[in-house]
This record gives sequence, C-alpha cells and structure tokens, in this order.
Amino acid sequence: MAILKLENGTILTDIEDIAQELASLNIQLNRWPVGDNPDLRRLLAQDSLDEDEKEQILKALDSYFEQLQQTAGYQSRDLIVLHPGIPNLDQLLAKFDQIHTHADDEVRYVIDGEAIFGFVRSDRTQVELTVQPEEYINVPAGTEHWFYLTPTRRVKAVRYFISTEGWIPQYTCTEKAVRI
Repeated sequence: MAILKLENGTILTDIEDIAQELASLNIQLNRWPVGDNPDLRRLLAQDSLDEDEKEQILKALDSYFEQLQQTAGYQSRDLIVLHPGIPNLDQLLAKFDQIHTHADDEVRYVIDGEAIFGFVRSDRTQVELTVQPEEYINVPAGTEHWFYLTPTRRVKAVRYFISTEGWIPQYTCTEKAVRI
C-alpha cells in the first residue's frame, strides 16, 4: 500500500487520494499483481540474484512489459536489486537522493521491498511517496524528484526504458525540505 506524506504532516494511504495529490505532476501510480508462481516467489525472497535469476523474474512479468511496449513505446527493461549487502550502496544511492529530473519518464514496478520517491510540486511544496510491492510508478520526464530506500534498505524493481540515456540525472538547484 503506497503511503504519501505531505509537507504539512498529512499522511495518505488511499490510492485515489494519493493520485489526486499527485495529479498536477501527472504521476501514474498503479497496482500490478506479481502472481503466485512459486518459482518467482522463491526468487523474490532472495537478497541477491545472478543475471539468470533476474532474467527469469523479468520473463515471468513480461506481460506488463509487452503492454508498455504497445501503449507507450518502451524498448527495454531491467531488474534493479538493492540490499544492504551491496558494496558501496550508500555511494550508489547518494546520486539519486539529490533533486533531479530525467529526459525520459522514470518508470518502476516494485516487486519486493520498498523505496521512497520525493517530488517537488508546482507550488514548490514537497511530498514523499513510499512505493511498496506490486506498485507501478511512472514519473514523467522533467519532474523534479529524488529517490532513496526506506530503513529496510532493500528493493527489487523492474525498470522500463524508452532510452537508457534519458535516465541520466540532471540535478536541479532545488533544495530538499527536511525529510518529510
């Protein structure tokens, strides 16, 4: 269940209320079931995955990729796996915990763990959205945002790309509010 924290302390958990709060940013948030495939569930329970295991997961979820290819022109996908055992995890995450934009949409389908996206709204207030398993988020190109992990420090997410070059962060001069 997604959780949206507003700068004034309000917390929203209803997906329709969250969608309304994020409507001005055109952010899409949906629930996509992972399913009950025992092999997939076994892989999702592992901290680390090798490339073959990642590909098994991606293939098991390719119906969503095929849909995005047809409706939005997505060309590729990968699986990002972050957990405390990754060397230099903090340094890796630091570049995304600064406010930035991308030339292409940032699209993630969280299939295990959780992560937080922060957004700068048009009125310059800031909000943070915790995205949890079976939640799909599309952050439109040009949207000021940041990303970090929750205290569990683990997430598995499918990333969908029109072009991987479009995901290079373009840092803005916007300062983040104190963690919301």
